[in-house]
Amino acid sequence: MYDTLEEINEEVKNCRKCKLCNNRKNTVFGTGNPKCKIMFIGEGPGADEDSTGIPFVGKAGKLMNQAFLSLGIERNDVYIANIVKCRPPNNRNPEKDEAKSCMDYLRNQVLVIKPKIIVLLGNVALKNILGEEYGITKSRGKWIEKKGILYMPTFHPAALLRNEGLKIDFWNDLKLVLEEAKK
Repeated sequence: MYDTLEEINEEVKNCRKCKLCNNRKNTVFGTGNPKCKIMFIGEGPGADEDSTGIPFVGKAGKLMNQAFLSLGIERNDVYIANIVKCRPPNNRNPEKDEAKSCMDYLRNQVLVIKPKIIVLLGNVALKNILGEEYGITKSRGKWIEKKGILYMPTFHPAALLRNEGLKIDFWNDLKLVLEEAKK
């Protein structure tokens, strides 16, 4: 058990648990308010995130920031992390062994942050956090409670770039998250 995010991040920076470490420029640990009510979890860093070491700064991140702005969410008031902390080649989904290698880091982030709500961005985050029996199409927009945490599965912002029709669902899911966070 760690007491601070900084302690976990130091271990992540030196991690060699899986092959993703071989080509990384930077680890992408997480960013935001460590005392937040709402945490967002995506699948893994892309090229922009690998270059900067900050999650969700590429095209998908910019789209997520626009949604945040429209809804009155300050990016610095939430915490944003990913299943894996190193970029998978060609932005492919993390493989099971890669996700498993990083899962303890993410669990420890959650234990330190203690969010009320975790927004699972996309199918990879959903399946790795809640289990293979879940699918994003059936689960999105529905609250799932486990171990005292409320989970809101929704589409990954990258999916919105490919299919603009999903934006309204994403928007509505974030509105539900905001309403619940205010309770």
